[in-house]
Amino acid sequence: MNEELAVTIGAAARAARQNLGLTQAEVAERVGLVPMVYSRLERGKMLPSVPSLYRLCRELGVSPEVMLDLGGESKGNKSRAREEATPELRRLQHLARKLDAEKLDALLHMATVLSR
Repeated sequence: MNEELAVTIGAAARAARQNLGLTQAEVAERVGLVPMVYSRLERGKMLPSVPSLYRLCRELGVSPEVMLDLGGESKGNKSRAREEATPELRRLQHLARKLDAEKLDALLHMATVLSR
């Protein structure tokens, strides 16, 4: 196992999870891992499989480049927008992605009315 890579991925996952205001158990459930295994991943004690890494990136809203510390997206506008989003906004985005078109339209209408 590449210990440096494991620590890099673990630190990136922990930072993204904390930025979203999620617990390890919540992320583990979303990614399909046992909480104890996810905890080991965050501590840099194991490397995720490629499918787990993919799910982790999607659920935490982090690009593979950031997760692997490759420097790709970290300098772009997309990364800055993620850093500025509050945990509440990120949670709302996560929930909105699960809605069907009709419910999403209703949510958009409510948000428009509330923002006036």
